[in-house]
Amino acid sequence: MFEPVIAPSGTLLGLLQRGRGDGTLHALTAPRSEALSALDHCVLHDPRHDWQVENRSLYYARLYLDLNGGLGAIERHLFDPDDTLDPDDSRTGLALSVLGHLASYDRLDALRLLRRYAEYGANWAWALDELALRDDDAGLRALAGPVLARFPADAEGEAALATAVRDAFEPRPWRLWADDPRPGIGARVRAAGERGSFDRWQRQMEPTGPRPGWSVQAVFDWAQEGLDRGAALHVPAARCLTAVAGPEDRAEIVRAARHGTDGARGTALRYLADTHDPDVLDLLEEAAQSTSRAVVDIAAETFERMRSVAAVDRARQWAGRPDALGAAAGRVLACRGGAQDSQLVLAALREAVRGDGPDESTLWPLVDGAGRLGIGCAAPVLRHVYRETASSHLRGRAARALAATDPSFAAGFAVECLWDCEESTREVAARHAETGDARVVNRLRRLAADPAEEDDVQSAVRSRIGPDAPAV
Repeated sequence: MFEPVIAPSGTLLGLLQRGRGDGTLHALTAPRSEALSALDHCVLHDPRHDWQVENRSLYYARLYLDLNGGLGAIERHLFDPDDTLDPDDSRTGLALSVLGHLASYDRLDALRLLRRYAEYGANWAWALDELALRDDDAGLRALAGPVLARFPADAEGEAALATAVRDAFEPRPWRLWADDPRPGIGARVRAAGERGSFDRWQRQMEPTGPRPGWSVQAVFDWAQEGLDRGAALHVPAARCLTAVAGPEDRAEIVRAARHGTDGARGTALRYLADTHDPDVLDLLEEAAQSTSRAVVDIAAETFERMRSVAAVDRARQWAGRPDALGAAAGRVLACRGGAQDSQLVLAALREAVRGDGPDESTLWPLVDGAGRLGIGCAAPVLRHVYRETASSHLRGRAARALAATDPSFAAGFAVECLWDCEESTREVAARHAETGDARVVNRLRRLAADPAEEDDVQSAVRSRIGPDAPAV
């Protein structure tokens, strides 16, 4: 999947791609055709850097409802010839999720489109998962034949069917079909389910990788083999060392941390940090000077997850270093430092934004730390991150930090956050937005009545407009 191209934050398209509340507010006042064009672009070209931590589907579905938008562009996208040439989930996943939310709002055209795509589309399993949450039993039973027809009645087809049943995210359709009395449906699905369960049991009985009987060197070799294949195994290898290594192996592990291969060195460093070895901080400092980028990154990552008092003290010494260990030290202080570390955390935040831009995940702990420590001077940097980042997850963290550091937040960004794509950001807004603005009161009431809204958001809303809440 290619990295999405994000429009400037001051444009309607840029706001919608970011999932900002201002995107919805601007779209509702823009010419309808322009707003729908930008909305379709976002849904058909997923703007998220990481779909696992960023939400957009409910945000876009609500805007389709507000604009009374048609689904023609989504339909053409789903049934484009590219659907067979590029079956990757990233091409159609967001569009299918949007249709799922629209179906939950009783948009029958969205429900029918999902059903048709489940019959004929390449990413049918995603559509089926959406239908499993929204369709009735009759609608799902009607899909049994078309879905099972995708799997030939030969050994390869039955194996693929067993995998599909085993890996289904939502099992409801398969359970319905397993009870289907029609020939070739119920019995076939039940057999596939049994085979999938057996395959899972067989994998558990035949594990690969290190075992307690392995030697320390064998674990190091396994970690290096993984690194040679492009798989970083130092974390599971370090856990395995706890099973195979004894006190008599410490000297060998320390030697590996200094002079081993990259895989062995990373494993040894992680193991020594996990076991609170007294020399690990010095070893990490040595590793940070390595010519191997992999070793440097592992050293910084390992140090960042340490929680001891000694690690925090060392972070105060290392903060400001112009290397990966110095950046990690800033993040350690952001997570575990005290009020006396505020200036070091602020400096690390400014340097990270200046050097890496407003989108890097390395900003997450620094933004959180600015809020946790209540660093008022960080508000201008946090506002910049809030406006410019393409990551809605990071923007939500910036909003929480601004709530703790910026006196203008309640009357400013908190208002637009009520329309944000992230539920956690809407929750922060529901707790802080000033209700002198009529838009805030109306939005709180709408969120309270929306069955698709998350429980945490609605709880925050009730704390503002419930019978025991202050008058709004």
